[in-house]
Amino acid sequence: MSDDGLTAERAARFAPALLQWFETAGRKDLPWQRDPTPYRVWVSEIMLQQTQVATAIPYYEAFLARFPDVRTLAAARLDEVLHLWSGLGYYARARNLQRAAQAIVARHGGEFPQDFAEVLALPGIGRSTAGAILALSRGERHAILDGNVKRVLARHFGVEGYPGTPAVERRLWELSEACTPWSRLAGYTQAVMDLGATVCSRARPVCLLCPVSRDCVARQLNLQDRLPAPKPRVLRPVREAWLVVAMRGGSKVLLERRPPAGIWGGLWGLPEFPTRAHAEQWCGEQLTGAAVPRRADPLEHAFTHFHYRMRPLVVHCQGKAAALRDDDRYRWYDARQPARVGVPRPVATLIARVTAVTGED
Repeated sequence: MSDDGLTAERAARFAPALLQWFETAGRKDLPWQRDPTPYRVWVSEIMLQQTQVATAIPYYEAFLARFPDVRTLAAARLDEVLHLWSGLGYYARARNLQRAAQAIVARHGGEFPQDFAEVLALPGIGRSTAGAILALSRGERHAILDGNVKRVLARHFGVEGYPGTPAVERRLWELSEACTPWSRLAGYTQAVMDLGATVCSRARPVCLLCPVSRDCVARQLNLQDRLPAPKPRVLRPVREAWLVVAMRGGSKVLLERRPPAGIWGGLWGLPEFPTRAHAEQWCGEQLTGAAVPRRADPLEHAFTHFHYRMRPLVVHCQGKAAALRDDDRYRWYDARQPARVGVPRPVATLIARVTAVTGED
């Protein structure tokens, strides 16, 4: 039998075995499964990008409690949306989620679109996410290819190469289409994601519990640790910035809204400068009654493409200059009674560290 024939047979056996396993071992009581409307599934799918289920659940429940439907989300202040996202990271997801909600209200009368192309046209939604939303909420037949599914299919069919390359990704999409059944689509879609998350994990897959291990090429050839091929290692550069922690009254810190694009876009951070000299010059010109700035311990944060080294410069002052009195760009943030605004977790950590030291002083 040809390799194509073997592949077709493996694909034909894949869904039935997986669905049988799902009946007893799959996850069926996740918050978004209890009432799987397109809106609820959509929010969960966006949150689960780059985030594990256990981490996402409390954020999801808080988010849905505040924004129970698409119209509420569309009408909300971006600050509040970002506040409820603080700590999840990848904040473009939250901004795109609200932009998509506003598009749904404007273009579709507040009803989540039914057409795949219209779903795909919404901000922040790619092919796999669109397919997952429609399969899980409406039982429509759409293949998916998130990170877990890529790993499962690469191992099961022995697909070599890094899944992020166009040729390998095309092959995995073909296999995903071939494996997707014509019935029980919601169950299958959840099952294949569950298999990658709980059994066919990146490290130490539990092959003895896998319902499709009999056909798995990686298991047959003992290639579980080599498939899928890892992303080629690239040395991440270090970016360094000086952050001014301007303090007033012991617990109030001056925040500046970051530009819409770039890291932490639209969130509230600390005034940032390329050098200490630039930061000290700004303090002298823009802060009233400023004491001599002092250095605090740096803090590092790893982004996908670079390491970010934050060098805080703490300065006690009486206030800010008149030129900075723009509530949409600058605000005093009380670390003891935080406002409901989006502050990146590393910035919040830095503020907590500095204000704790100030309190001890």
